[in-house]
Amino acid sequence: MHRYLLLLFCFCVLQLDAQAPKKMTSGDIHEAIQKLNVLGSALYVAAHPDDENQKLISYMANDLKMNTAYLSLTRGDGGQNLVGPEIRELLGVIRTQELLGARRIDGGQQMFSRANDFGYSKNPEETLKIWNEKEVMADVIWAIRKWQPDVIVNRFDHRTPGKTHGHHTASAILSHRAFDMAADPTVYPDQLKYVDVWQPKRLFFNTSWWFYGSRDKFEKADKSKLMSVDAGSYYPIKGKSNTEIAAESRSMHKSQGFGAMSTRGGLQEYLELLKGDMPSDKTNVFEGINTSWTRVAGGAAIGKVLQKVEAEYDYSNPTASVPGLLKAYKLIKALPDGHWKRIKIAEIKEVIKAAMGLYIQASSDDYSYTSGQEVSIDLELTNRSEVPVVLEYFSILPVDKDSTLQMTLANNEVNLITQKVSLPKDITYTNPYWLNKKSALGMYTVEDQLSRGLPETPRALKIQFAFLVDGEPLDLSTEVVFKKRDPVAGEVYRPVEIVQPVFANIQETVYVFADNSPKTVNVLVKSGEENVKGTVILAIPNGWRTEPEKVDIDLQLKGEEQLVSFKLYPTDKQEENLISPIVTLENGTSYTKKVTLIEYDHIPTQTIVQPSESKVVRVDLQKKGDKIGYIMGAGDAVPAALEQVGYQVTTLEDSEIISGDLSKYDAIILGVRAYNTVERLKFYQPKLMAYVKNGGTLINQYNTHRSLKVKMDKIAPYPLKISRDRVSKEEAEVRFLAPNHPVLNTPNKITQKDFEGWVQERGLYFPNEWDEHYTAILSSNDSGETPKDGGLLVAQYGDGWYVYSGYSWFRELPAGVPGAYRLFTNLISIGK
Repeated sequence: MHRYLLLLFCFCVLQLDAQAPKKMTSGDIHEAIQKLNVLGSALYVAAHPDDENQKLISYMANDLKMNTAYLSLTRGDGGQNLVGPEIRELLGVIRTQELLGARRIDGGQQMFSRANDFGYSKNPEETLKIWNEKEVMADVIWAIRKWQPDVIVNRFDHRTPGKTHGHHTASAILSHRAFDMAADPTVYPDQLKYVDVWQPKRLFFNTSWWFYGSRDKFEKADKSKLMSVDAGSYYPIKGKSNTEIAAESRSMHKSQGFGAMSTRGGLQEYLELLKGDMPSDKTNVFEGINTSWTRVAGGAAIGKVLQKVEAEYDYSNPTASVPGLLKAYKLIKALPDGHWKRIKIAEIKEVIKAAMGLYIQASSDDYSYTSGQEVSIDLELTNRSEVPVVLEYFSILPVDKDSTLQMTLANNEVNLITQKVSLPKDITYTNPYWLNKKSALGMYTVEDQLSRGLPETPRALKIQFAFLVDGEPLDLSTEVVFKKRDPVAGEVYRPVEIVQPVFANIQETVYVFADNSPKTVNVLVKSGEENVKGTVILAIPNGWRTEPEKVDIDLQLKGEEQLVSFKLYPTDKQEENLISPIVTLENGTSYTKKVTLIEYDHIPTQTIVQPSESKVVRVDLQKKGDKIGYIMGAGDAVPAALEQVGYQVTTLEDSEIISGDLSKYDAIILGVRAYNTVERLKFYQPKLMAYVKNGGTLINQYNTHRSLKVKMDKIAPYPLKISRDRVSKEEAEVRFLAPNHPVLNTPNKITQKDFEGWVQERGLYFPNEWDEHYTAILSSNDSGETPKDGGLLVAQYGDGWYVYSGYSWFRELPAGVPGAYRLFTNLISIGK
């Protein structure tokens, strides 16, 4: 029994959502009743957020009513962010929530592995080495054993290494192997304390024209070994086609700019069978697989009851279905413990609740608390039906406080209860669990087996209710949330966080010292509770010093902030190291964590707690020029990085670009993917080219070759062609093609040492064709590939200089890579 309770916990928290309570329509309830009678499941497997095929997931979840989950091996930590400045692990938090939002729309659920999206990989061998193949395989098998899919669908082809992102192919390879391994009790036997072995029935590759190179080639290809389903179904109850739902789901990937147009009409999705038996009906993925209640011993009677409930459903009176639902609920409870019992018990309880309009909500008086703090919780319970409902008691977890009531919930009467409790001293923080411990390059550290695969951290503060519904015991639970009235948005919800009593955020993530002059290090200290008093010091490396050595803090109010400042004096020698603030409270307890809030309209507010530390870099750096104009693209931290070494950076707005005097800037820099994201660049282009011709320096960072807002032959003064060429190995050799060129010599002499310590990659989307006016400065390539010479192109144009660079300055400069600063400073200084 203990094992099943643990597993039930895993299923229940698979898709937490601290949004407003779900309010099901009569049509939603009917569809949920239909799903109660379907005992089939599917698992879609790929590598990243955005890899999933929402059309197929929605089809299986909404049309076939199958329990459908997407296993994304990573959280998309290595990509770019089109909605804000967050990258790496913070971007992974955003994309996790975007995936959860997508699943709320398309009806699927979401799972992950511990794999970290370390950046682009050109082959699965490299990917699996960096990921730790054994551990990621364990997570894939864990997902299969926990979800017990009848059908697994791979987004990518395991047989085509090198033809797509290495993460993509690796996800398919792992899934292909795990299909049989999950049924072997000698494989990862420690998992069997919580789950059973499982053998799926079929494994498919979800192919499409893209894998054939073009739509025309796909139309002419032999499809005799493929099966296909029409994923363009229209759902009158929803008033939407499946493809419209999929477009809404796809559009949740906002940080990647994947807003999708809705479509209607038939749409064939193609599946190639890789393992298992091919259905004789090549339009029915689940043909021959028992997905009825008869697959469960003693389940036939349940199916008959639910069929009757479905047949007699009254859209104008869903409550009339409650007696039948309660009958089925009793029968399900009587079954022996097992996979489908656990799933259907959770499902039918929600359907019963929705059918009688039972509204349950628990809200707190604040959105964050510390251990031991008192919480005031308001409960609202409203039974909007004639069904007799009695609230026998409720429990507040993890406080373990019970209240016995025997409260009758009369039809459509609001019942309000307020409880005050003190949180346990040892209550768990609500931080994203995969960020709690230091991670490796390719893997997050998650020691708890039951946490692995969960999309987010289970919330500790919740209410469990014990009801009698028409005499039948029914237990329901709900998380405690925070809600407030916003004068514009109305009722706004936010997750309740359990946090530490104080945080210390260093203002900058990197401090770069070009000489021995000190820099001011600002630390924002924020209280998580009232009456926080103590001192702050800055832990620094040997040879560095601060003034003052410590600063007192006194924060009387919860959420109060105090800015403390230190003068940090660097060492004389060139080095890279770390500094960290330490807050010691009057009780002697010390804290070294920072807090980051991520707030966007399309996802719940996220609170992330991480070690508070910043990189300090003493670099031998000379520069020419001071004033820089910056045109933001997809969002990056390059401007702040340049300010670290003394540049005055102005973010250029429309009016100044169009009508201002650009000649006052020593250089103008275009942010990453500016030509992909800034619509008005087509109007700016003549002014920018005139700026260069008249003596300015324009530095154009990387753009992708697709979706350019300016035609490719117009983005530069001389022709160049952007390709998909990239160098993904950050340690790949860099060769000097023009060793005497000024950008390699003035004002800093660039050597091979300047390419040490780079992060994630060398660069991406290098031009592969360019006019003779350009000088190619550097050459690099990944192992086994031809040289990529177009990563840094420099040309004189009139009296000025134009630079196009695919090297990843947007990663290297914020990471404090000394050599990147030295070379980028040379680019700015050219011609000065």
